[in-house]
Amino acid sequence: MHAWENIPIDAEANFSPMETVHGSTIPTKLTIVHSTGVFLHNVVWCSCPGVDSSTTRPQTAFTFDVLNHFLIDALECKTSASSFFEKIRRMTNNCFPDTVPNRYRELMRVSRLWRDLMSRKWFGFAHNDEQKPDKGDLACWLVSQRYVVDGNFTAQHMVMRKPQLDISLSDGLGYMVKDQEYQTHLSSAVESKERSSCSNHRAVNAANISRSNLRATGVGATACARHGCFVPHSIVDFQKGERHMNIDYSICNALNYHSAGIDSSLIIYDVGCQWSINFLQRVAQSKGLSVPENMHIVPAVGKFHLSAHKLACFARYSLNFIQGAGHVDGEILETLWAPFNKISPTARSMSQAHRQEVLDDHMRDSNWKKIVGIMKTLLKKYKRALKGVDDTKSPFDELTLSLDPEKISIWKIDEKKAMEQHGEYLDIYQLQMNKAPTMAEIRLKLTESENTDTSKPGTVSWLITGINLEDLQDGLRADIRQLPTDATPGQKVSIEEKRQRLTARIAKFHETADAMTAGMDLGTATVHSDDPRFCYAGHDENGWGEVSDEEISEYIDEEILAEEMGIWMPSSVPYQDALALGLGQSKKLNAVSSKLTTMEGLGMDKATLGSLYQPISPTELSIDKEVTEENRFGQGSDRLAWFWRGNNASQGQDDAWIDESPTDLVYRVNWLKAKARWNRWQEELRLVRHEMGWTINWFKYHQNEWERRGGQATRPGHQAYAYQQVLMWGRFVEEAEKNFNGCSLASTSSTLCSPQLAEIIVFKIWTGQMVPTAFHVILIPITDRIKSAELNRPGCNVGIENQPVLILLL
Repeated sequence: MHAWENIPIDAEANFSPMETVHGSTIPTKLTIVHSTGVFLHNVVWCSCPGVDSSTTRPQTAFTFDVLNHFLIDALECKTSASSFFEKIRRMTNNCFPDTVPNRYRELMRVSRLWRDLMSRKWFGFAHNDEQKPDKGDLACWLVSQRYVVDGNFTAQHMVMRKPQLDISLSDGLGYMVKDQEYQTHLSSAVESKERSSCSNHRAVNAANISRSNLRATGVGATACARHGCFVPHSIVDFQKGERHMNIDYSICNALNYHSAGIDSSLIIYDVGCQWSINFLQRVAQSKGLSVPENMHIVPAVGKFHLSAHKLACFARYSLNFIQGAGHVDGEILETLWAPFNKISPTARSMSQAHRQEVLDDHMRDSNWKKIVGIMKTLLKKYKRALKGVDDTKSPFDELTLSLDPEKISIWKIDEKKAMEQHGEYLDIYQLQMNKAPTMAEIRLKLTESENTDTSKPGTVSWLITGINLEDLQDGLRADIRQLPTDATPGQKVSIEEKRQRLTARIAKFHETADAMTAGMDLGTATVHSDDPRFCYAGHDENGWGEVSDEEISEYIDEEILAEEMGIWMPSSVPYQDALALGLGQSKKLNAVSSKLTTMEGLGMDKATLGSLYQPISPTELSIDKEVTEENRFGQGSDRLAWFWRGNNASQGQDDAWIDESPTDLVYRVNWLKAKARWNRWQEELRLVRHEMGWTINWFKYHQNEWERRGGQATRPGHQAYAYQQVLMWGRFVEEAEKNFNGCSLASTSSTLCSPQLAEIIVFKIWTGQMVPTAFHVILIPITDRIKSAELNRPGCNVGIENQPVLILLL
């Protein structure tokens, strides 16, 4: 371009294009838009024989360089065409940008054509003029049958003023569905009128939302739950919120996309509990919907959204309890919407066809970046899975060893049935109990039962009072620690008043202790020594007002502060003396202090202390969340506290408010969930190793395809581009094999000769049946029988009639 004659920009005002310029020898003024600016040049048009011009009156030309720049800017920086061209004008003349010709409208049109041409070239259709792209053929995709579904109400679209003038270049060839077929489905589909019986999600409430100025209130998408890739030809527009008729169409298109030989699919949806109830019935009633024959649908709810559902949904739709789910959270689409929303304001006012192409392009770029980063992603997942298996195996093994083997056998049978049948069988992961008694009811029961040969009347009331005093001391110390260095007089007075009242209460409590212990010397009462990690400021303010001002002066002791006083409790009584008083403690406790001196004082021998008990961390000092927060978020990384894994399962006692004993209830749920966590991490590790092998093979497939295209190409340009693609995919193969060395399960010739264990997939395959791609892996040693067996790649027909076939996973 620098060799061309640059005409002053102002000359465009006097420019009058010729009626016909092709073949003319008269120079013509032409506006050239380049990545460095806008230029006016004199152009002499080619008059070579046999060369046809695409237009008779060209006025503007865009270089490939500027179109590539705009494409990357739009994809990576979410730059609009208007902002991009304003940048070009400023680069041309930063002082007087208005003098630069405005070619914004031309850029809009040319960039659409450029995007479409580049897509067809990338996917190989430029090398075969006879083959036309079909639905979803202009889309990047990594095959997986674990899907996540979600809606985005930011991606709106306004009603077009003149829709009849709209022209589509790639309707249905990318990620958005083909419009005419989708509209036909909507016109015949009948939306279910049933209201949600579960959580009141916006997806349900928004079903009747409609805005007169909007053609689409948002979009619904289906994506890979493991890699975050949008599924080709499965993105739909919403008209009145997130209705079943919209989502069903997206899911059915995803299920039918490259699903040959796959007999099950996991669908993760925020309202999957309600959507799945009549899904197959809606499919059967609609001509526009279909599901692959014998496809088994497994519904689930993302882990973050599931905590907002009713409790009954947790066990039945949690990814923690779905065999084969691995370790996914089902929320990956939320992360994809964030960058996607940056282009929504710009796309909102585009024509329908242009908006579809822009959305397709950004989804294609999102998938491409997933592919480019797949090696780093899988390596990160691999390390995480290894750690997850290690972190969950030991606690599960310890818990298993501490439980009754007969009961574990029963739980395994229940677990197997739950994995096969789903539905209500998954309720084994939930506690089934009546409402727990209140503290007053517990106190009443203990008081009624204290008239025994070994107990003194009033013991329960005394102990509860002592525990309450210890709680008040904890609260007072927390308040004192939180005082600022420049505390006000009012803050200091408040602390002093609490201290005086607590002193009086402790003194009164010790008077009762004298009577309870028959005058025994309790001078060695436990003195508090707080670890700040275990302290809290929350306490009952009402507890400070139970002593009158007149009583305070009688009991106050100026030498010892209330928060430092020792409370005379059974734990401060020597073990043998406590037995004599009927205050003996069990030698084996379910939860103990971390101080060995306290335990020894209660009669615990040092050998038991050293072998059974460990220090208790702050995170372990809480009520078992399997009881209090069954549907909480984050259970996939839970780790059972050590004192649940000790040999204490046989020491539980029956309680009237629990349908089963603690062993059959709390331990059953804890054991099942601990096993589920370990199983999911094991699955995750196997899946990641398989995905490494699949990734290598997928790169090799594209390398071979471009070698084939290059070999068939007759034009030098086609041959050069194909060779460039071969080198690119070959580089991917090389990097993947190097990074995944020793991690993946890709098959090699050396694998068959190895005397070590190899992972083999065992199926019973009938004549002509396709090998499925959803695998259950077991470990068996390689033998001569396996070496001589017919090995098949997944997806290939098997020709051994009525015989089980050993298939090595590729």
